[in-house]
Amino acid sequence: MDVKKHLRIIIVDDHEVVRLGLRALLDRHPDFTVVDEAGTAKEAIQKVEAHRPEVVVMDIRLPGGSGIDACREITQRLPGTKVIMLTSYAEDEMLFEAIAAGAAGYVLKQIGGDDLVRAIEAVGRGEALLDPALTQRVFERVREAQRKDEKSAFSDLTEQEVRVLALLAEGKTNREIAQMLYLGEGTARNYVSSILGKLGLANRAEAAAYAVQHKLKTFQSEL
Repeated sequence: MDVKKHLRIIIVDDHEVVRLGLRALLDRHPDFTVVDEAGTAKEAIQKVEAHRPEVVVMDIRLPGGSGIDACREITQRLPGTKVIMLTSYAEDEMLFEAIAAGAAGYVLKQIGGDDLVRAIEAVGRGEALLDPALTQRVFERVREAQRKDEKSAFSDLTEQEVRVLALLAEGKTNREIAQMLYLGEGTARNYVSSILGKLGLANRAEAAAYAVQHKLKTFQSEL
């Protein structure tokens, strides 16, 4: 039988009214205890070190340093403390900065009370959580990064070398590549050697695998 873990929480927000509202909401939960509050980044770090709570609910914008900076310092000093970043704005850069800083959750302040409680429970269980409204942004950024990586994988090659690599990946011999691209066989062989050198690969098999791994066909279609 699962035993619920009692969670000690610190609320960090520079608006007292917001802190009071969050405390009133969280204190109603039988497995939550709000052990303290803070209004600045510096105060947050001090109080987290003093209480060592399981969860910190922290506004992303704070006086005297951002919530992201405080999150980074807290997660470095106390890896067992999980930080949920709370923000009014769905800003891409802040979202990714918060994730990089070690935030376990990132939710918008428009979130409902029950959803916030569930978010805190999830983070307390060791899960990572992202506001549903922001999930698509993360996937889009990841896909964009993948596309850039794929393009950069062939950035050192000339267009002709890309054509040669594509044929090599299909298992064509130097003679076949030469015939298909109207080259001399020696020229085709030189292109293959150049490709291996530029990509730091040892042989044709590695080059073929590299082309597949980095989606050469997709790259060619975008040229």
